[in-house]
Amino acid sequence: MDQPAKSSSPRNLPAAFAGGAVIGTLGGLIGLGGAEFRLPLLIGLFRFAALEAVILNKAMSLVVVATALPFRAGTVPFSEITAHWPIVLNLLAGSLAGAWLGAGWATRLKSETLYRLLALLLVLIAVVLLFGHDTGASSPLLTGAGQMIAGVAAGFGIGIIASLLGVAGGELLIPALVLLFGTDIKLAGSLSLAISLPTMLLGFARYSRDQSFAVLGRNRRFLLVMATGSILGSFIGGMLLGVVPGTILLPALALILLISAIKVWRHK
Repeated sequence: MDQPAKSSSPRNLPAAFAGGAVIGTLGGLIGLGGAEFRLPLLIGLFRFAALEAVILNKAMSLVVVATALPFRAGTVPFSEITAHWPIVLNLLAGSLAGAWLGAGWATRLKSETLYRLLALLLVLIAVVLLFGHDTGASSPLLTGAGQMIAGVAAGFGIGIIASLLGVAGGELLIPALVLLFGTDIKLAGSLSLAISLPTMLLGFARYSRDQSFAVLGRNRRFLLVMATGSILGSFIGGMLLGVVPGTILLPALALILLISAIKVWRHK
């Protein structure tokens, strides 16, 4: 059984701030919590056990998601988000149930199994980034009742994956919003944040019932420093929205994920 990671030493704090800032920028720019980039950092550089890394990851993702949404409001105003509330509720209906179920599975999995699962999910996310995120607004694949059922099913699957990996789920929500509902890519990023926030809160509450949740208390300083960097980063990312072309950024991020997946898979 993995031993809990020790509290972060002072020399780790500059790296925690820098990592939080860079990942927060990427998350705020695309509309993600940034957890898919943060997880390998927590496991590889800071040496947290798999489940503890997932919990810390989710805490940082919550910070990025909660701050990125208002920071992006200059490009995607809240009025445009609220105008699409039926889509948000449709996906939430499935993602909340999936988040609760996925969090329960993660706390019962063996560490080695969780490492392998995390690596496979990172590869899946890389594939989605490459083939889903550069899709522009188009006609929805389904309409009416079929669209609603597909939305609940997609939300359920995304909620499970988000809880298992400790991510906000935007890397899967954004393609779902673009393809299933035909939304614009920038709007999809903000809608994914609006959906991710309550989903992550529910999954986080589920994790709090496991003793591994105590990792947050043991690493308060580390958490605060990385959160500060994450908030700064999400602000920068929100300001950069629409400036950096996705055709260049997203393939580069997918490559980072593939490299990270290899590292996580090999982690002992």
